[in-house]
Amino acid sequence: MSEQPTPVATAHITAPYGPLADALKIAEFGTGCATGPAQHSALIEADDTGLTLRTHDWETAVSITVPTATVTRAGASLLPLAQLTKSLKAMMAGEAKATAARTTVTLAGDLLSTDHLTVPLPALPVGEFAPARKPAPVAAHLDAQDLYRQLQRVIPAACTDDTLPTLTAVQMTLEGSTLTLAATDRYRFAVADVPAIRNPDHPLTAPELTLTTLIPASVLTRLATYLKTQTGPVGIAFGTPELTLTVGDTTLTIQPRDGALPLLDALFSTTVDTSLTLERATAQKALKKCAALIAASGERGSPVTLRWDETGTLTLAPRIGEPDDLARIKGMPLTFATVHGDTPTDRELHTNSAFLADALAAFDATDTLTLHLRNPKENSSSLPPLLLTTNPRPTGGDYRHLLMPVRVS
Repeated sequence: MSEQPTPVATAHITAPYGPLADALKIAEFGTGCATGPAQHSALIEADDTGLTLRTHDWETAVSITVPTATVTRAGASLLPLAQLTKSLKAMMAGEAKATAARTTVTLAGDLLSTDHLTVPLPALPVGEFAPARKPAPVAAHLDAQDLYRQLQRVIPAACTDDTLPTLTAVQMTLEGSTLTLAATDRYRFAVADVPAIRNPDHPLTAPELTLTTLIPASVLTRLATYLKTQTGPVGIAFGTPELTLTVGDTTLTIQPRDGALPLLDALFSTTVDTSLTLERATAQKALKKCAALIAASGERGSPVTLRWDETGTLTLAPRIGEPDDLARIKGMPLTFATVHGDTPTDRELHTNSAFLADALAAFDATDTLTLHLRNPKENSSSLPPLLLTTNPRPTGGDYRHLLMPVRVS
């Protein structure tokens, strides 16, 4: 009598399609950079703790439990994630969305079944899957919506040039009861603070110790789409070197970039010469008109100009046309109030219109924002940056945005 081959896939579970499909969608975060069939697959583990799905593409590792699943036999199966997802979706074809969501799916090793269909999937040996290392202990907890909102503010400022890998990441620094997010592409620098509750039982670090890491903005962009619908706490853990975020039943472990961003204290001034509050809606409307005029002129990439005339009236205008045309352009007036220093007169500042649009959009929770200016140093060729804050002062507030002016001939 011939010996029966040892089965490759041994996990037996049942689960409603809706929660299982949602879990598989999250598991995709861990296959974006995968190489080889095993790391393009989902490791399905069934044991006395329930059902856990794992993926790992060397940049991001995902572990997600499915509380609505029932384990009928303990074991593990390694199945191609894309094919598993597509097969499940195909088996729900013709069903109403609500009906599909509650349809029971059965997985018996490598055999996928519903009440209507049964299909085998090409299982891989479980030993070919390379798991991620065990996450570090949680150092602090954040509110999911606070983290989502601040990531939305900071991520646009990250560099997209892969030849500058350090700048394509967001620096995440836990100091005291604040997680600070920072990103720059050399032309702008966005910094946002997220309140954090330190874990008093953290075994490796004292609460006053600063923890920092540099996480790819592309990974955080994918994560933000998930955080958008989440509520409750997010656990954050700083490993050596991995960063781990835990949201409900999902754990994401991310490999950081090497290096560090420039020191914030060296770039963000604590003293300025002039501070003025801007009405955000008016500034956005003026910027949309200026950007449209730049596009209509065909001079894409041209900056916009903040101009204070001899009376101190502030306007925003597109910088387009020949030199004679520039002198004839009249910008749209902006509503502002000077809260520190003297109102500028006969002064122009030029800035990238797209970068300014991102900056204004980031102040979405307020009707006004504060623009802080420093006067150029005598005999210096460098132009001081524009600083935008949620606070009337250059320091404090939960968001700060530094914008480098554009030098024009």
